[in-house]
Amino acid sequence: MHRFKGIVLPLLLAAVIWTTPAAGQSTEDIHRMIRQEGLENSQVMDHLQVLTDYFGARLTGSPTLEASGEWALNRMESWGLQNARKDEWDWGRPGWENVRFSAHMVSPANDALIGEVLAWTPGTDGPVRAEAVQVAVPERPTDEVLAAHLDGLRGSLTGKIILLGDGTPAPTREMARRHDDEEIAERFQPGVADATPARPYTAPTGPENALSAREVRSRIDEFLISEGAAVVITPSRMEHGLIRAFANYTFDLERSLPSVVMRTEDYQRISRLLANDVAVELEIDIRNNVYPERTTEYNYTIDIPGTDLAHEVIYLGGHIDSWHSATGATDNASGVSVMMEAVRILQELGLQPRRTIRVAFWTGEEQGLLGSQAYVAKHYGTFEEPTQNYQNFGGYLNLDSGTGRIRGLSVFGPVETAQVLHEIVQPFADLGVVGARETASRRLGGSDHTAFNRAGLPGISLGQDPIDYFTTTWHTNRDTYDHILPDDMKQAAVVSAAVAYELATRDELLPRFAPDAMPEGP
Repeated sequence: MHRFKGIVLPLLLAAVIWTTPAAGQSTEDIHRMIRQEGLENSQVMDHLQVLTDYFGARLTGSPTLEASGEWALNRMESWGLQNARKDEWDWGRPGWENVRFSAHMVSPANDALIGEVLAWTPGTDGPVRAEAVQVAVPERPTDEVLAAHLDGLRGSLTGKIILLGDGTPAPTREMARRHDDEEIAERFQPGVADATPARPYTAPTGPENALSAREVRSRIDEFLISEGAAVVITPSRMEHGLIRAFANYTFDLERSLPSVVMRTEDYQRISRLLANDVAVELEIDIRNNVYPERTTEYNYTIDIPGTDLAHEVIYLGGHIDSWHSATGATDNASGVSVMMEAVRILQELGLQPRRTIRVAFWTGEEQGLLGSQAYVAKHYGTFEEPTQNYQNFGGYLNLDSGTGRIRGLSVFGPVETAQVLHEIVQPFADLGVVGARETASRRLGGSDHTAFNRAGLPGISLGQDPIDYFTTTWHTNRDTYDHILPDDMKQAAVVSAAVAYELATRDELLPRFAPDAMPEGP
């Protein structure tokens, strides 16, 4: 960590020598100051570079995730933030990290192969060299159909490296883009929460008692282990070398073989050779570290204390955990870095909020919003069963959609809540922010703001330009620093700082649903 001392120390000195703005400054003056500091003196890319290049992947349960969270708290403490906390929650599963992976074709040609290891799977205990065998997977089989299919393979897979399924890639999708200004302006207006039509549901084909994809994989894994297969490889089914590697969702390494997700191009090459009756020999080396003791995880919070309304809290943050195929830049070191920069700006300017502004970095988001759900349950409860702090919650700003600039806000609450936020962001129309809209949904999903929505609290999602998030970087091996747009990050930090400060200084908390109008909970 010594390499970054030169970055941290000047920030510590700057935090100590700020000057407090004169009382009575106008909102316009404060916005101008925030813009100047955030756009001309930004350090957002410095924060991001440490999270991605130095720490790298930050998988839930890993020592690296804890180290990165502690670093973020220490860095913000150096700016003068207070009350740093590691708020624990029960993860209940082992920690896991991939240490080394290599894959090669050794016959009929020598070539390196590209892949990513599936999380929470075992290593190979040294390089494994073996014949490749392709195993087809029936489409939406019943238990009986799958059992009959696997019975036909008995005795033929011992010691083999299994290619599981075909490698047909998904269709090419639209690449980098920004939202159309007119279209996005129509979406983010108070009173148009339901303007976007729901995605139509397409019922799956096949028998009613067909197994789910996860059930199919579980049964196949059990079969391959019993047959003594060595390694299982699945295709990424993405184009242009992209790979998404998730996890063995049992989190039990004894219920999985060493497992690799291979880029489509390499997988298809091997598949074609096998289809032409050409023997293919592969060599796979996987080394993982497993941490059975790491069953407790932490959310990371730190405050800019308020004054006369310090008991009321405005939150801003995002999840700091990531998947392991890359360095988690757009998902979600970008959101973490923006929120760090937002509070750095406020501290640098000496702006004193009336309410406490609390930065919160969640863990376990990628496994189902686990950390934020645990935090909300512990500290706030729900509308139906609130804690004593429930009424002191002032809103949570969440950033978790890549590198694009902020375009609009979506908040859980009545139309009046959206109207407040809509007015707050209007001074930033020249930076591309168009407005705000409300939602009445208490459904969990998407990102951590919905953990608050589910409890009946005003979670605020900061909508962004998509750029190449869902097409290229989201959960893939290309989610790296190189795909971050610095100017968009600066804009996001400026907007986040201004909105958080406004919410922390206005006379009233954000409006909420009246008790008899609260949408039904899940």
